[in-house]
Amino acid sequence: MNQMHMDETSTVGIIGSGSWATAIAKMLLNNVPSINWYFRNPIHITEFKKKKHNPNYLSSVMFETENIFFSDDINEIVKRSDIIILAVPSAFIKSALSDLTEPLNDKFIVSAIKGLVPQVNLIIGQYLHKFYNVPTDSIGVISGPCHAEEVALERLSYLTIACQDIKLGRKFASFLDCSYIMTSVTDDIYGTEYSAVLKNIMAVASGICHGLGYGDNFQAVLISNGIQEIKRFVDTVHPITRDIKSSAYLGDLLVTAYSQFSRNRMFGTMVGKGYSVKYAQMEMLMIAEGYYAVKSIKEINDKYKVNMPICEAVYNIIYEKISPAIEVRLLTEHLR
Repeated sequence: MNQMHMDETSTVGIIGSGSWATAIAKMLLNNVPSINWYFRNPIHITEFKKKKHNPNYLSSVMFETENIFFSDDINEIVKRSDIIILAVPSAFIKSALSDLTEPLNDKFIVSAIKGLVPQVNLIIGQYLHKFYNVPTDSIGVISGPCHAEEVALERLSYLTIACQDIKLGRKFASFLDCSYIMTSVTDDIYGTEYSAVLKNIMAVASGICHGLGYGDNFQAVLISNGIQEIKRFVDTVHPITRDIKSSAYLGDLLVTAYSQFSRNRMFGTMVGKGYSVKYAQMEMLMIAEGYYAVKSIKEINDKYKVNMPICEAVYNIIYEKISPAIEVRLLTEHLR
């Protein structure tokens, strides 16, 4: 696909079958006649076709499955699609793409992933550019504030689409716009991706403090310090003019830190209540991106040396196994 000619005839493929992938499929099918959808497990495809809904995620959302081309062959989905939306946990992006032989550099690739690629510590846009030769202008990012569960309920939600080519970003945004989804566009792909990573860590911190019994007064201070910490980091790593108070940054942080649907907050709450990290992960059955993100951010920040007391506290609790009560007590001395 010539990226300057994205239009109504452009075909869209989704890689991933979780709740966010399902929510995106629901949005898309308000605007496009059909989509291509990759499921790793062929049994789930069979169940989906039979039941007309995703058997494992957002099962209340019904689909007209004749408008969906399913495949457990990633190359078939990529080949059939002009636009590829990646919606798998960041920890699994390498394995999800491991069988890929079709090129990605002639597609418009959209990251719906809120995390860094482990080991290489790259945001998804950087990873696609470095390892799959995708031009930076052909990369988009979907960011919140938006929980898949509220999309399922058709509650009014706002998305920010980041793309260095603003025209292309607007065109892609029109694929998601509908009665319950409002979109805006920014060219700050680095800031939106890093903010999406960092807000998950802040939400884990929020959950830990909630689990320890800290109240709303403290949470307000924690999260106001959290947005300052995010700003310090993104302004250091990618210094451009950005308004950290806009919904792509502050809004996304607030919904992840406070929402009942936030798996990162839920994970943190369990850790704060004394559950082991391993038990909390097993009990949730869903990926808390903040678990992986805090290790990657710690390694990246070894280079930049940004003052990040909340991230450091979460890292110490999760990876150094320091008592949450002790670590948060130490953290309170750094908050203002």
